[in-house]
Amino acid sequence: MSSWDQGMLVAPREIERQSFKIIGEELGPHAMDPLTELVVKRVIHATADFDFARTLVFSPHAIESGVEALRGGASVVTDTTMAAAGINKRVLGGFGGQVHTFVADPQVAAEARERGVTRSMVSMEHAARLEGPLVFAIGNAPTALVALHELLEAGRMELPELIVAVPVGFVNVVESKELVLGMAPEHIVARGRKGGSGVAAAICNALLYIASNDRRE
Repeated sequence: MSSWDQGMLVAPREIERQSFKIIGEELGPHAMDPLTELVVKRVIHATADFDFARTLVFSPHAIESGVEALRGGASVVTDTTMAAAGINKRVLGGFGGQVHTFVADPQVAAEARERGVTRSMVSMEHAARLEGPLVFAIGNAPTALVALHELLEAGRMELPELIVAVPVGFVNVVESKELVLGMAPEHIVARGRKGGSGVAAAICNALLYIASNDRRE
């Protein structure tokens, strides 16, 4: 093994520490409060995209509400199995929470076909029946956000503790995120076209690490 190869062998936690150091240096001076900064940095760490430092929008008590809910055993509902896979279930489970995603459920798929709507919309309807506090982490499907809006407007679900609205794409993505900005629940929204399941998971993990007092920096 060459000396260059040996130099590349760095422990995962050290890689993460160095990455956050670089992110901090490249962000430079900013007006973010410490908790918001932790969330933004973790998203940048997951994407290498510094645009999120300006496009992530936080409602006044979004972080506090999300952290308190997760500490109290809230479960996380995602719109994709990819987002679900990226969430730290060990930390979440330590608080008593679970990750739920219904998009691959055969019953959801059958109902969506019968009604001529997306599986993501039906998934949110199924999620609305879950008991206990919920955090929604939407990283792919704008229709999931539309469904949440309709369910809340119709009084068919309790207010979630937090909605993470970060779908990625070109069709109805911007509009669905703007819809969330006008909703009552606390929210974290990535304005514009950028986002994704990885971003949704990164935000959830940032909140989980804050909740467990593990700042990972």
